[in-house]
Amino acid sequence: MACRERDFVRVAGADAEDYLQRMLSQDVAMPIGDAREALLLTARARVIAPMIVLRRSHEDYLLSTEPGLGERVAAELRRARFAAKVDVEPEVHEPHLVFGPRPDGVVYPVTDFGEEAWETLDAPVPENAEPLDHSALEVMRIRARTPATGREIDDRVLPAEAGLTERAVSFTKGCYPGQEPVARLHYRGRANRGLRLLALDGEPPAYDAPLELDGKDVGRVTSSVADPAGGVLVLAYVRREVPPDAELRVGQALARQLH
Repeated sequence: MACRERDFVRVAGADAEDYLQRMLSQDVAMPIGDAREALLLTARARVIAPMIVLRRSHEDYLLSTEPGLGERVAAELRRARFAAKVDVEPEVHEPHLVFGPRPDGVVYPVTDFGEEAWETLDAPVPENAEPLDHSALEVMRIRARTPATGREIDDRVLPAEAGLTERAVSFTKGCYPGQEPVARLHYRGRANRGLRLLALDGEPPAYDAPLELDGKDVGRVTSSVADPAGGVLVLAYVRREVPPDAELRVGQALARQLH
């Protein structure tokens, strides 16, 4: 079990489902108690916030997003609601990550760490729970190639480049902000770069450190963490044409791509 900070926004009212369908990348017309990953995007398909959408009742949704993004999410949803009968308000909860079988209480699945995991809200911590610290979670996140805001996600990145379309976008629902460029890239082309997992020796490289192949710039580092097994694990954006077995360089360090 582990604590992790999250921001929460409640979206509730007679038009809640219809409004979120028009604003988010995911189909939220789901059964009560279900949860799905979604994105709030700009018109140019840049990610404002990734989130998990939990449907608590017919007219009540809870949006769980990364720390520091809740106010932006609430402001964007309020700004665009016009005549929609919907309230948008922050909520405060104490979330805990639980790995393994689904626990009791208010929970939703979390796919960020490469293992079966759940987030439980406001539940007491079991006495026998084994805590995980931030560095252990960061190793798991990077191994799972999960993008984080401020690292892999910024205004330079499209959802497909970050691997977010597979997990947080519906291509069968109606329109939403950013839908056109997302759909155009999905149906008519391919992203020019994507996230890859690398291993290298030495110290963790700096954010945005360039990746080189045969002296040419082919990508950039976004996250890095010391690997408990030795060396350093790195998430990086790498151009599509770079072979998966190519050995890259970060400064003087050799970087091996992991599959």
